[in-house]
Amino acid sequence: MNDKLDLLQDLIRRAKAKGADAADAVFVEGTSLSLDWRAGQVEHLDRAEGQDLGLRVLVGQKGKFAQAIVSSSDTQRSALDELVERAVAMAKAVPADPYVGLAEVEQLATQFPDFDQFDPTEPSAEALKDLARRAEEAGLAVKGVTQCEGASAGFGQSKVAMVASNGFAHAYRRSHHSLSASMVAGEGTKMERDYDYSGAAWGEDLLSPEEIGHSAGEKATRRLNPRKAKTATLAVIYEARAARSLIGHLSSAINGAGVARGTSFLKDKMGAQLFAPGVTVSDDPHRMRGLRSAPFDDEGLPTQKRDVIEDGRLTTWFLDLRSARQLGLSSTGHASRGVSSPPSPSASNLYLAPGKQSLEAMIKDIDQGFFITDLIGMGVNGVTGDYSRGASGFWIEKGELTHPVSEVTVASNLIDMFKALSPANDLKFRYGTDAPSVRIDGMTIAGI
Repeated sequence: MNDKLDLLQDLIRRAKAKGADAADAVFVEGTSLSLDWRAGQVEHLDRAEGQDLGLRVLVGQKGKFAQAIVSSSDTQRSALDELVERAVAMAKAVPADPYVGLAEVEQLATQFPDFDQFDPTEPSAEALKDLARRAEEAGLAVKGVTQCEGASAGFGQSKVAMVASNGFAHAYRRSHHSLSASMVAGEGTKMERDYDYSGAAWGEDLLSPEEIGHSAGEKATRRLNPRKAKTATLAVIYEARAARSLIGHLSSAINGAGVARGTSFLKDKMGAQLFAPGVTVSDDPHRMRGLRSAPFDDEGLPTQKRDVIEDGRLTTWFLDLRSARQLGLSSTGHASRGVSSPPSPSASNLYLAPGKQSLEAMIKDIDQGFFITDLIGMGVNGVTGDYSRGASGFWIEKGELTHPVSEVTVASNLIDMFKALSPANDLKFRYGTDAPSVRIDGMTIAGI
């Protein structure tokens, strides 16, 4: 990537020569291959290669910069000259922002560990076809499965280079493999569907296609002949796949941009006991082969593992430089950006630490309750924390999963849900935001 770093260094020099007081630039080069398989044949095959460059220029004095961002896929000299001219002109035409600015030199990352995120082996279309075919066949072999809605296999590589006028210049590579299958069980008006998915930085870390297909088929058949539930206030268990959404809601609520705007229900909760003692939520950008690991953030600052919830207490926000300055704090190294957007805070490998109780023991302890496997809709108010989502899953009766349940709404407030949350011990890292199954007592279940 040295040639790309040189390209960006030259772009920064041109921007400063044209009137920019500071600037940074990002270059992203990527390759992707995806295949969809259905009914024993390839339904869609797509390969894409591309490169994009983004330039951010700042005009003004320290503490009062106006910024503008422009992007292009054309790296020819004439196109870059035009890019610089346009960016500087735009920055001179917009009002200054007292919170915008590059990092100070002493804030910049100086060590760049390798987290083994780059798999150099690109699978062929034939290899992806074989994975998808085997997943479909495994799902169709499950008794009760009537069709495969589709199986997909994919691969992507990206190379990222970043240079800034404060002296930062570095690049890294990452890759991603994925495999999924969706199965349908039943016939006519009594059909149900479900899926399974695996994603990993290295292809060798994916779950096998037989495991993915079989799991999707079993999940679909289990959902056949669902019933409705009566309205009640009961204990609820979120299966791990559904529980990760709760950690996503937490991530949104502690995003520094929203906190600085005052639009988060957790804006006044720093240091508060949000969860039960013993509960930990960690963000780990240094996890080996992590899907979102990175040696530096998108403003050139070092990254580090943080327990955002420690022993149940909120310890930090996710901050980039701008939101940190608004709040009178220091960046936590969570800046993320694309080629055409300014930096903003974002989590990396975020997860709820597992508890000590097994999922089976957690279910065994419930006389009447609801086991959630899927959620529908986005009924979460980020300002108040009010929570209401459609759900389906299984009824719990006397410590056993009995019959499937659908067309149910679960409701509460995230503050109350976090306090009542208890994690099981079945955490698996599969998505980038992950959680074990969790139990939450006292939720409202709206049914018939």
